[in-house]
Amino acid sequence: MPGTPLFSAFYFGSVEHYALIARHPRIIIDTGEHYLRQSYRTRTGILGANGMQQLQVHIARQGGQKMPMHGVGLSYDEPWHARHLHAIRSAYGKTPWFIHFIGDIEAVLRRRHDRLVDLDLATLHMALGWLGMKTGVEVRERYVEQEEVAALDLLDLRTALHPKKALPPAMPAVAPYTQVFADRHGFHGRLSIIDLVMNCGPEACRVLARC
Repeated sequence: MPGTPLFSAFYFGSVEHYALIARHPRIIIDTGEHYLRQSYRTRTGILGANGMQQLQVHIARQGGQKMPMHGVGLSYDEPWHARHLHAIRSAYGKTPWFIHFIGDIEAVLRRRHDRLVDLDLATLHMALGWLGMKTGVEVRERYVEQEEVAALDLLDLRTALHPKKALPPAMPAVAPYTQVFADRHGFHGRLSIIDLVMNCGPEACRVLARC
């Protein structure tokens, strides 16, 4: 498929991220771009008994200055990582595949990462391992300019892919799959990859392939 995806770094990533990744042998993560609030860079969505919940990473702020992603530090002044683990356990503790994945998630979240991109990339590589994807991940610390995007025929999703925007046309929407609280809340798309693997286990790749 033409157009190597060019992503911002993302925290776990949505099911739709991986549906697109599954169609490409390689992706590029731009860590030279400026940090953008309220984006997939610091958040991921899960579905629990009370509905959808956004898990938000806390960063070390620098007085509103524009910062390249590779320079954004994490703040552990508040135990956000412990709250994320509690929320994930509460949402997925009764799913069929919880026991297979919670150990990996605990290991990543309990490790103190200095930078946001280190955490984001750790969650990306963990999810690729869960899905058995051999996708090559190229990390760029220098901002990828539009001239290079055009020259290399990259599919630039850095600003187009945002939790508060409609999916870009190039990204397939994931078809409904089993969700543990669907009887209460109906099916929710664009959730974290955590939701897919916890509910579907080895069937996760087949769900992605249906897109």
